Amino acid sequence: MGRWGRSYARLGITTFLTVAAILLFYDTLFGSRTLILLGSTLLEAMAPVLYGAMIAYLLAPVVNFLDGALFPKTMARIRAERKLCAPLPRAVSLLITFLLLGVMVYVLLSVLLPELYRSVVQLIANLESYYNTINSWIQNLMNQNPGAENWVMETVDSYYKTLLDWLTQKALPQAQQLVSALSGGVMSVLNFVKNLVVGLIVSVYLLATKELNAAHGRKLLYALLSQERTRWVLRGLHKVDDIFSGFVRGKLLDSLIIGIICFVGCSVLKFPYTVLISVIVGVTNVIPFFGPFLGAVPSLFLILLDSPIKALYFLVFIIALQQVDGNIIGPKILGDRTGISSMGVIVAILVGGHFFGVPGMFFGVPVLACICTAVSYFINTRLRRKNMPLTAETYRMDTPDRTVSPAQGKEPPPGGEGLR
Repeated sequence: MGRWGRSYARLGITTFLTVAAILLFYDTLFGSRTLILLGSTLLEAMAPVLYGAMIAYLLAPVVNFLDGALFPKTMARIRAERKLCAPLPRAVSLLITFLLLGVMVYVLLSVLLPELYRSVVQLIANLESYYNTINSWIQNLMNQNPGAENWVMETVDSYYKTLLDWLTQKALPQAQQLVSALSGGVMSVLNFVKNLVVGLIVSVYLLATKELNAAHGRKLLYALLSQERTRWVLRGLHKVDDIFSGFVRGKLLDSLIIGIICFVGCSVLKFPYTVLISVIVGVTNVIPFFGPFLGAVPSLFLILLDSPIKALYFLVFIIALQQVDGNIIGPKILGDRTGISSMGVIVAILVGGHFFGVPGMFFGVPVLACICTAVSYFINTRLRRKNMPLTAETYRMDTPDRTVSPAQGKEPPPGGEGLR
């Protein structure tokens, strides 16, 4: 193919890709969203692999620690000979890792599930008394405020017919759909268990071959990009891994510790529904910033129905616990992994939760941290090229322009601030 032929081929490929991108963009916004449906179907099919990759990502530090602790000479020899891994030490490390995981899960479930079951049964048994308590509160409020009672009665009368029509026309026909949804929920649980089991098998394979997979990935990058760009990409991936691994693993460990402390504190103070409240507080603590409030409100309401004075004690206890978590436990475990402000955390949680629900609220913070790191690196790189200062204080509004001298731009050494 001559020079003109290659030019026409390149032009044809560019035109085709441009038209395809425009069509996909239009279909995503205004059409049947074929690309989104295809992506969701692909994610559903790849769920076991994704579960396995997540499990392997969380357990990789444990495997690395066991490799170095149990086989230091073998690992040193492998690094010296620039080999990938030794099969026997890796097999032993994997076996110990999954044995520890199994023992931990068994202990948690054997202690947690029976107590959680008793708490739920106790809550269901006390529903009638709680209803009477709430009803008495409402009656006392109406007796003390006759105007409120008249307004409530008028509102109930006006909405009675609407409620009756809704029950007969919508609620009853949807009962059959609800039964179908419940059966579908059981199938969803079974499907999740199946994906989790397959994911565990996939995680074993990924952990056994993680060095080989990483080597293949770097080989592909060097094949597609220049050496300089490949080094930048690898540094960027290392920074992303540092942010995600530190935040995800640290936040899970932090939530587990908070749940255990909450269980011990609630047991000592003899709060009702100790296990149920501890589970709620520990699980919701995974969500940054809003998590403690999401877990404290329903727990406080449950204790309030049982005893108002215990609810007050629980409020003081949960505030103290969150202060300990925010000032001692959290900083010790997480450190400054994200490097974003409190306002950035709020924005990340709100945007992530709006688009992706609870997972978006959890992963929104590290994703925003990665974006901010990339933007900061881009800005600092541009300023270095202009030989301008990098510190933000230099660009205060009350600072004269003449004080922003190019000579100040040589402070940090070049080499990728934000991508270390």
